Amino acid sequence: MNNQRETPIIIVKKKIHVAGHHGGAWKVAFADFMTAMMAMFLVLWIVGQSSDVKSAIAGHFKDPLGRSSEFGSSIVRGTGAQASNVRAMTEQQIMELRQDRLEQLGERLKQRLKSEPEIQALEKHVEVTLVDEGLRIELLENSTGVFFELGSAAPSRAGTDILSILGTEFASLPNPVVVEGHTDSKQYRLRRNYSNWELSTDRANMARRIMVTGGLRSEQVLQVRGHADRDLRDPSDPLSPANRRVTITMLLEYNLAADGEVAVAGSTE
Repeated sequence: MNNQRETPIIIVKKKIHVAGHHGGAWKVAFADFMTAMMAMFLVLWIVGQSSDVKSAIAGHFKDPLGRSSEFGSSIVRGTGAQASNVRAMTEQQIMELRQDRLEQLGERLKQRLKSEPEIQALEKHVEVTLVDEGLRIELLENSTGVFFELGSAAPSRAGTDILSILGTEFASLPNPVVVEGHTDSKQYRLRRNYSNWELSTDRANMARRIMVTGGLRSEQVLQVRGHADRDLRDPSDPLSPANRRVTITMLLEYNLAADGEVAVAGSTE
């Protein structure tokens, strides 16, 4: 007889559960993901629309019971997808709307001048004014040159920066733009057969080029003018550096043709 105690062998059987679908939590997460994607695509679509479409969308959310059914996708008569029951805006209402947009653009430019470090130093040399013709931005030079090299149409770094910003901001509206160059009454003598007329025109044209590179649509540019010293900012001191400037005006009045092109009121161009 074997005196050694036998050790019993214990076999433990585990039940293995095959993983299955536990609840609907994944469905909720997937639904949230799809909602977020739809919202993102909606935002991207709105960003790519014209300013009139954006205004109509904003108006719908402010007054969902009436405004959208009256104006459709555009509150400007003859543009965009019109609703079946259209209430056309009066000319005065259209002009007030455009003036509000230009005023908002001017305030946005002023805020950028104050908030962006690279152009803060230019604030005292940039004058933003709402005038009868539209929104006017004047880039004022000093005795050493701010936006252009002294006696030249070559832009400075500051000039390139601010004009690029103007091009980007102006592109947000369809309004046409007029660019004008001015000098003081000191006669230009650095180059032969080159006068203040050429200098003022070349600076205005350079400003146009930089703004177009920054985003301004070329078809928005209505005119580029050089005035030399014929339109002084300070007539009491014709030699003052304050007379050297480039003026950019975004016009208030224009007609929007059926094909989307802008025609300035009273213009034969």
